[in-house]
Amino acid sequence: MSIRPFDWRDLPALHRYRNQSVFLNSALLFTRGPLLFPGVMLSTLTPAAGIFTSVSTHNGDTDHVLMGQAIHLTGAQVAQLTFLCPDEALDSAALPSLLEHLSGQAVDRGAFRLLAEVDERSMAYEAMRRAAFAIYSRQRIWKIDAQPSSDVSPLVWQVASDDDLIAVRSLYNNLIPGLVQQVEPFPAERLHGMVYRQEGELLAYIELRYGHRGIWAQPFVHPDAEDVIDDLLELIGHVPHRRSKPIYLCIRSYNSWLEPALEDLGASPGIRQAVMVRHLAVPQKTARMFALPALEGGQPEVTAPIAHAHSVNTESNGVLCHNER
Repeated sequence: MSIRPFDWRDLPALHRYRNQSVFLNSALLFTRGPLLFPGVMLSTLTPAAGIFTSVSTHNGDTDHVLMGQAIHLTGAQVAQLTFLCPDEALDSAALPSLLEHLSGQAVDRGAFRLLAEVDERSMAYEAMRRAAFAIYSRQRIWKIDAQPSSDVSPLVWQVASDDDLIAVRSLYNNLIPGLVQQVEPFPAERLHGMVYRQEGELLAYIELRYGHRGIWAQPFVHPDAEDVIDDLLELIGHVPHRRSKPIYLCIRSYNSWLEPALEDLGASPGIRQAVMVRHLAVPQKTARMFALPALEGGQPEVTAPIAHAHSVNTESNGVLCHNER
């Protein structure tokens, strides 16, 4: 068995597997579609884009291969699996090695964790668990096609600005379970979404991602936001640049109390998914002592710690450690 980057020899197999793929990145799938062929070709032509596709073959047989792809944005702490195919081969003995290879590529780019979103009833779920992936949350995707009526109430949702960053960070820290925060730390870049206030207090933030197929919405709603349920319909009507695109609202387990309201709005529920993580690297800090030279003939000063960084890749229970000195 050998694992290598995708190349032109694998195009016939990819074409055969186009309807046999398991997609593991819901935001990408619902906003931009499967992107099977464009994504694979992009990973081949521009590796620096952070998309990498690998192929596992046995004895050079290009007719029966196992493929996987992951994406890692420059500077991000996490990478995410986008697809595995074919689905009928996910119980293959070759899958753990393929996932190990993709994990290694993510580590080389600086990722600490590899994520995947999986239907718990699927074969992929069991395969991921055998490959050292663990659940850290659960979610359901709700599709909203309805267009708002013309008599919506005055706008209470507003586009988030840099001035909202501290308040949104506080909401995130108070609302999101610690286990989730360890895997998905609050993003340091500017906000991309809308905020909701009551009496001047920020009680909800919805992150938005856009694509030609739809809009992905990730809500963070404080339980004290009593009227936010009634104002969800207004949000749907005021999402910037919506046009006629559907909205896909991702409801995590810690916000599951929003689901009855979405059902009342006529939203269509998707399948429940396990949000899984494989830890790839653990940052560690150690100190090395260096003696300072004597100054102007005096006595040398006491030793002081000076930090130097170096990386070592050691494998222990499937975890790669990056040490900083």
